[in-house]
Amino acid sequence: MPGDYRLNEPARKIPLTEDEQHAMLDECFEYNDHLRANGHVVAEVPLQPPETAVTLYWKNGKVATTDGPCAETKEQLGGIHILEARDLNHAIQLISQHPGMKYGLIEIRPVADLNEMMKESEQRRRKNTAR
Repeated sequence: MPGDYRLNEPARKIPLTEDEQHAMLDECFEYNDHLRANGHVVAEVPLQPPETAVTLYWKNGKVATTDGPCAETKEQLGGIHILEARDLNHAIQLISQHPGMKYGLIEIRPVADLNEMMKESEQRRRKNTAR
């Protein structure tokens, strides 16, 4: 199943010296350049730390907000990459070579195809407005 695969990258706080941090980032960015040059990168979205998040939810008939992420976990989502891969095994192969694997964990999941669902919704909405 060819398609796009979304990678959630939970960041872990690993004590590194400044030189080690620079070396790690340079190694990761170099591999990202490799993925990009080979046509695998669809999108890259780095995220700010969880303390910058605002969570929205529905309460008493209106939108309410709270500071911070919606999930309280030890892991932190550092960013999202969307890759083009032949199938899940290919996505695993590409990411298993990523230097960032030495510093944390990476979740891979297929991107959902909502085309059929969106068509059905559009048909229902057209039908409702035609009444």
